[in-house]
Amino acid sequence: MSNGQHSTPPPSPASPSSPAPSSSSPSQSAAEPEPDPDTPWYRRAFADLSPLRDLPDYRRVWAGQAVSSIGQQMTAVAVAVQVYDLTGSAFATGLVGIFSLVPLVAFGLYGGAIADTVDRRKLGLIGSAGLAVVSAVLAAQALAGLGLVAVLYAAVAVQAGFFAVSSPARSAMIPRLVPSHQLPAANALNTVSMNLGLTVGPMLGGVLIGTYGAQAAYLIDTVAFTGTLYAMWRLPAMRPLGDRKGRASVLDGLRFLREQPNLRTSFLADLAAMVFGMPRALFPAIAVTFYGGDAGTVGLLVSAPAVGALIGALFSGWVSRVHRQGVAVLTAVAAWGLAIAAFGALHNLWLGLLLLAVAGCADTVSMIFRNTMMQVAAPDEMRGRLQGIFIVVVAGGPRLGDFESGTVAALTNPATSVITGGLACVAAVLLLAARRPAFLTYDARHPTP
Repeated sequence: MSNGQHSTPPPSPASPSSPAPSSSSPSQSAAEPEPDPDTPWYRRAFADLSPLRDLPDYRRVWAGQAVSSIGQQMTAVAVAVQVYDLTGSAFATGLVGIFSLVPLVAFGLYGGAIADTVDRRKLGLIGSAGLAVVSAVLAAQALAGLGLVAVLYAAVAVQAGFFAVSSPARSAMIPRLVPSHQLPAANALNTVSMNLGLTVGPMLGGVLIGTYGAQAAYLIDTVAFTGTLYAMWRLPAMRPLGDRKGRASVLDGLRFLREQPNLRTSFLADLAAMVFGMPRALFPAIAVTFYGGDAGTVGLLVSAPAVGALIGALFSGWVSRVHRQGVAVLTAVAAWGLAIAAFGALHNLWLGLLLLAVAGCADTVSMIFRNTMMQVAAPDEMRGRLQGIFIVVVAGGPRLGDFESGTVAALTNPATSVITGGLACVAAVLLLAARRPAFLTYDARHPTP
């Protein structure tokens, strides 16, 4: 649970001032093909694979990201295990998150500004190469048996910095690789790769670390980056479109978002879900007080939303047929809030896991349409900065949610915190719908930021 009229219309690759459509910059105004009426309903329910089938550049980028996402999650597990083995301290292990968060927030906005200034392909190459080097350093320190927690903290911070700088560039490339009518399908496929990393990566990492040590996870992660590097190398130059001169300003990106009610509303809807409806900080307490469980129960609670998100992405064949994307975003965020509130009220473990999976599925739907709106409605020369803001929201929102849910639980109890948080999320959605009725009429066929 990752607007108003703009003074000038977003540039289209089909416009006279833009490059002619090609395999690397498909026409964003390409007509949407009619669905084949003979296709069985059950095949139409599955994720639309046409972007992978039709677009070689996107296929390589997607495959590279899927493999590297699994590797990065393996590395995350390995770092946490190493820090705990060296210190025996849960607090020291928790500091890994702080050393990641600060560079993500600090460099996220500036990474977006850089992506709106330079060749995004080169920035993606530099970022991927930097991440690969960091993984190699982690493998080297594990093989050498240094046993220095400071090295692990420094590596995690540098890793987060490279990610924050290069991620906006990689995300801003997608609308240049994929025609607009295929963007919902492409975003659903991106969600599949992300959640494969979140589910498969930790499991593989745990097995490898237990069998061969942390160095095995780091080495595989290093090798996995070759897929992303190869995909970026094969891309053409990706300089931002438009007539902007000079440096791209972070403040200009923030001002642009403030002046575009539809995009701003999509960000606020995501924040409402993360701040009010994200009770992950309470999962250890919930495992004990709701279910009388242990650490294994906490693991089930943590993984359930990711499993639901993956299922939602796999059965996303319908998303390309939805044009009222504003309605879809608010409906999905409201569904997230209702599922979380029900999770807090019903203290049956399997039903709770099902509700968390439903929430994860709703989050996938929201993410698909929010990303599509940002990619289509925003001009190309602003996409990097918007992706940078998105990184900051995604990094900071759940932390605010941890504080909110923990504070309310301390004043009342975990159940009350979860229920009121979910209902507050729904109330925020209703308020956004009332304050911005035009968001409900947003039509993907006539996008306005």
